Amino acid sequence: MFFTKGHGTSNDFVILPDPDGELDLTPALVAALCDRRRGIGGDGVLRVVRSAKHPAGAGHAAEAEWFMDYWNSDGSIAEMCGNGVRVFARYLIANDLATPGPAGLPVATRAGVMTAVVEGETIRVRMSTPRTYAGSTATIGALTIPGLAVDCGNPHLVCGLHDGVQLAGLDLTTAPLVDKALFSSGVNVEFVEAAEDLPGVDKHVRMRVHERGSGETMSCGTGALAVGAVALREAGLTSGSVAVDVLGGRLVITCDESGAWWLAGPAVLVASGETDLVALS
Repeated sequence: MFFTKGHGTSNDFVILPDPDGELDLTPALVAALCDRRRGIGGDGVLRVVRSAKHPAGAGHAAEAEWFMDYWNSDGSIAEMCGNGVRVFARYLIANDLATPGPAGLPVATRAGVMTAVVEGETIRVRMSTPRTYAGSTATIGALTIPGLAVDCGNPHLVCGLHDGVQLAGLDLTTAPLVDKALFSSGVNVEFVEAAEDLPGVDKHVRMRVHERGSGETMSCGTGALAVGAVALREAGLTSGSVAVDVLGGRLVITCDESGAWWLAGPAVLVASGETDLVALS
């Protein structure tokens, strides 16, 4: 099978073209593709399938021709991936599968239809409106950190660091302990510290993330969206921009005057090739 490898701020994906939904994509195959020693390697798989040809995308077929079927590296399915949708849009355009219109390029996901706007090396995506809905905590070893639960089409817990706790010192090799009653389907946990002021944005923060189904990743687009929403809320702002530095680069979250939320950052296609699915099975 042919594949392309891509990344957004080092959040990397194996992209599989399957326009008519003919591939028998299983959790075991996804995990094998994402294996960094025995497969291609990635934080997840983006299957490129026409919305009308996928059960989860058929309801959006009138709005968006293409559906982003996103799987985490452990073979579990996720509702949405902010870095993934930018890379997905880049793939569609680079392979002449879609041409952005004046309003952008619509992409169907399990969290709804997102719109991608190409601005050179940067792709800006209109995202679902983040919704803060509960307070909770995340525990790492002996350290328990309070946070806010944020729904970005997928679940997040944003934990701000205080009292001298350093972002770089956190051990995210294992999943933080969270409230399983509140997060019954798992949760992406973001840890955040303030950063120096930057021109052109209202807030600047640094973030690390432990993603459900993938472990610590270099970046998480929906996680940056959740962090941006909390940062603006804590600043008392109803609109504005937040620069979010992740391990793999920088993302910018903007809530404009109309209340629309945008995620902007790079989207890069690294290589294309062919893999033997039998060898991976």
